[in-house]
Amino acid sequence: MASTYKLVIVESPAKAHTIGKFLGRTYKVEPSHGHVRDLPKSQIGVDIENGFEPKYITIRGRGDILDRIRKEAKGASKIFLATDPDREGEAISWHLANVLGIDPSEVNRVEFFEITDKAVKSAIKSPRQIDMDLVNAQQARRVLDRLVGYKISPLLWAKVRKGLSAGRVQSVATAMICDREHEIDAFIPEEYWTVQADFKTETGEKLNTRFVSFGERTELRSRDDAEAVTNAIRSTSFSVSDVRLAERRKYPAAPFTTSNLQQEASRKLGFTTAKTMQIAQQLYEGVELAGEGTQGLVTYIRTDSTRVSDEAVAAVREMIPRVYGAEYLPEQPNVYKSRKSAQDAHEAIRPTDVNRHPDAIKGSQSKDQYKLYKLVWARFVSSQMQPAVFDTLSADITGGGVLMRASGSRVQFPGFTTVYEEGQDDEQAEESFGMPNLTAGGTLTLIDTSGEQKFTAPPPRYTEASLVRALEEKGIGRPSTYAPTITTIMARGYISRESKRLFPTELGMVITDMMKEYFPDIVDIQFTADMEQQLDEVEEGEIDWHKVVADFYEPFKHTLEKAETEIEKVEVEDEVSDVACDKCGAMMVYKQGRYGRFLACPNFPACRNTKPLLKYIDTPCPDCGARIIERVSHKGRKFFGCERYPDCAFVSWDQPVTEKCPQCGGRMVLKRGRKGEVWHVCVDEKCRTRVEADTSAGAESDE
Repeated sequence: MASTYKLVIVESPAKAHTIGKFLGRTYKVEPSHGHVRDLPKSQIGVDIENGFEPKYITIRGRGDILDRIRKEAKGASKIFLATDPDREGEAISWHLANVLGIDPSEVNRVEFFEITDKAVKSAIKSPRQIDMDLVNAQQARRVLDRLVGYKISPLLWAKVRKGLSAGRVQSVATAMICDREHEIDAFIPEEYWTVQADFKTETGEKLNTRFVSFGERTELRSRDDAEAVTNAIRSTSFSVSDVRLAERRKYPAAPFTTSNLQQEASRKLGFTTAKTMQIAQQLYEGVELAGEGTQGLVTYIRTDSTRVSDEAVAAVREMIPRVYGAEYLPEQPNVYKSRKSAQDAHEAIRPTDVNRHPDAIKGSQSKDQYKLYKLVWARFVSSQMQPAVFDTLSADITGGGVLMRASGSRVQFPGFTTVYEEGQDDEQAEESFGMPNLTAGGTLTLIDTSGEQKFTAPPPRYTEASLVRALEEKGIGRPSTYAPTITTIMARGYISRESKRLFPTELGMVITDMMKEYFPDIVDIQFTADMEQQLDEVEEGEIDWHKVVADFYEPFKHTLEKAETEIEKVEVEDEVSDVACDKCGAMMVYKQGRYGRFLACPNFPACRNTKPLLKYIDTPCPDCGARIIERVSHKGRKFFGCERYPDCAFVSWDQPVTEKCPQCGGRMVLKRGRKGEVWHVCVDEKCRTRVEADTSAGAESDE
């Protein structure tokens, strides 16, 4: 009996659900749940003596999934491998082909750059062969990472402590954060002063000016310098000696690449890189829209390209004059250049349908999904709009040998800023001024003048956004690596995050110093960037991946042998807490475990007492008003209980919230939906009122 269906294999269940609706009953769509084969965890899994060939095994827990896929494959008339359109996705398709006995040269590889009805059906009609250059680039990266990790990490375990790791990208990222801390520690602030003066113009306007020069003096290094200037200002009259009017244009930013999206979501939404990618994946794979069914809202989210399809440009250029006015549309489409190192494999991140306004589908998304989709939508629309135009003024104010300056600007035409303006890190912040009405020769009346002492500031610590930007600028890693890299070095205890800033821990400093002394290439920025360039050349088919690995491993092997004999045991002092051990009275110390930090008695093994770090939530106990602690049961399930237990027996599996039910006034708890949405739900079974929650503010604190 002839088969009645074709099989499409994707990575995630959510994507399978969305695509299945588009393709209809003649197709079956099965998820692989990501990688199905990988290198074994119990051994290095690379045959170093025979060309560095990897030894792949089926990932634990994937057996049942593969059995199901094999069963469906046997009855299918055609199999399409439709994993993500990048190196890793190509490798997963290759692994699936191997598992299913499919010839890699068969034309069955399909790429979905966006999950929409039209795009999915079009892609199914245009399959290709598996691109072995892409696969080999991914294999080279995986083998290199395995060699570094499985050769250096045991050394760190033996010389420092268990649970540590090293890696090509994570070690460089940690080193950058440590180097910045050294810069801050070594920085010697220098005193300087600024002088401001407020004048009244002939028309009665207030004019703010700042000091430029006093005779030959242009810098004020002391209080005496500042007082000399303020005394001169008070003792003379001032006039407007020169007025310069100009026009300034501010151009829109390009559509999002992955790293741009991570940076902007951090600046504007306060999202971590990991959270940004999680929500972006949901938007790419599909959201259930009222009246439309499941729809992918954005194009593929891992990209380093600013290129946009002609069809998408045409759609947004049709929409802009209709919604905002013809004056907002440039004569020709705006074109943006990608970085020289960009792979340019597919488009920038953009909405799949620019006419799907964020506010129109707000009710179908979680709050975080709405925020991120709105960010992507606004950035894309603004990228094809006219620049903003400003009238600017710079005026010289002189008197008694003192030169002061007034600056100002006003919006002549808002252009793209009507829709979107790019966020900025602290160190990039621009200062804006009002636009005074001045003419040359006009006299001014002094209102007040003052000097202010300041000190030069050290370079700022990295935020996740600025670290991602720095890694990208230096050619370290690729878009898909930034979020897991930051997550890993935080989990290892190498860095911590406080008020959005990244700080190195003592452990991070020790490991970085050791890596710099014994493995300088691994933490060398240029060496790592050159390695990324070689991986790109593998992808282009210009270099054999075995040669790239061999060229790296030969000097690395000798470095490793030297390090094993020369590195001495390092003791990293544990950070002492203010919590006393309730068994022996010693002050407990912080330890890093498999599931994060915890408290342990320093007298181990004589005293084996440990305690979890208490995480308090910003909601009082509904029974007694004391603080509520997040706890973990013996089976690993999270729950919430009063800190006064056993005197107060309040306990809840769901996180209590301060908000009262708007219907009955009862207690409410926090609930999370499958698609990431967050609700406050009344615990009264007869009421069960739910209110969408605002998750932008963090309510928890560690103590």
